[in-house]
Amino acid sequence: MPDPVQIFTTAYCPYCVRAKSLLARRGIPFEEIDVTHEPDRRQWLVNATGGRRTVPQIFIGGESIGGSDELHELDRRGELLALVDRARRADAAGATG
Repeated sequence: MPDPVQIFTTAYCPYCVRAKSLLARRGIPFEEIDVTHEPDRRQWLVNATGGRRTVPQIFIGGESIGGSDELHELDRRGELLALVDRARRADAAGATG
């Protein structure tokens, strides 16, 4: 089963490092997708996020949640782990259903 969290990053991005650090501290596995030299994937990302051009862009369960600030806000509100857990359960249900 793939990780429910995907984080799109670029090289030398301090906000990317900050977001990945939070996920690691919380024990949340994630797939990192570096779009530094991937113009087609970068354009897909802009389209998938409704026009956002900054990184990181983070998806949980296939849904865009925004960037590092939004990730940290979810964590501050105590909602991050629950959101990831729901995505894992939905993924598992889809894999067996």
